[in-house]
Order: sequence, then structure tokens, then C-alpha cells
Amino acid sequence: MTTSMIAATAALAAALLLAAVVGTVLNRRSGVVRDTGEAVDVDTTDLGLSRTGPTVVHFSAVWCGPCAGVRRVVNQVCGDLPDVAHVEIDMDANPVAARRLSVLSLPTTFIFDADGRQRYRTAGVPKAADLRSALVPLLA
Repeated sequence: MTTSMIAATAALAAALLLAAVVGTVLNRRSGVVRDTGEAVDVDTTDLGLSRTGPTVVHFSAVWCGPCAGVRRVVNQVCGDLPDVAHVEIDMDANPVAARRLSVLSLPTTFIFDADGRQRYRTAGVPKAADLRSALVPLLA
């Protein structure tokens, strides 16, 4: 084996290892409901948020397969917590709202409190238990 073949093989192995690490990190973050720290103020006047309780907003598109999973999870959680509103926004129909909230991938889900401040955010399909545990304190 020549030196250039060894170097090419080593570069290929390093690229595959890097791709595996990046893929693992992205998969572990997918669907994790993250607290945005302090409540984030953003213009939400056109999103149709509830003013009496928290609102789950999720961005979707017709062509997004995992978005149906988010819809099922959110409908289940909102069915269990009747004071929680749900708004689904088609990213293709409302790209301005998606840009304003920095939606870079689908599905993306937000939780806003009754004052319209962003409290939580997740990319991917959240687990029902995680979504519920983020919402219950906002109902108190």
C-alpha cells in the first residue's frame, strides 16, 4: 500500500467517524424540550396565542413526515390539559413567522406562556411526558 492510499483511507475513516459523532449528537437532541432560560420576548401578535393559558405552537409543512407525529403528541397532551391551546403553523404558508422565530428545521415546537413569551423550544418530535412536564408549571 502506498503512502497516498494510507492517507486517503485514514481521511475516509476520520470523515466517517466525524459523521457518526455528529449524527449521534443530533439524534440525541431531537425532540428534547429545552427551556429557553428566561422568558424570550418576541412579536407573537399574529400567531393566535391564547391569553388565558399556555400555547403550544408547532411549525409544520405538508411535505414533513415527522410533523404528523408532533401533531399526534401535541393533540394528546392538549387533550389531557384542556387549558393549553394548540396552534399549528404551515411554514410554507407563513415563512415570516418562521424566520422571526428562527425556525431552521421541521418540525419545530414552541411553548409560549399566557403573556406571549417563549418559554420552551424543541426540534423533532417531543415526548408527550416532556411536553406535559413543561406545560404543567405554566398552568399554575
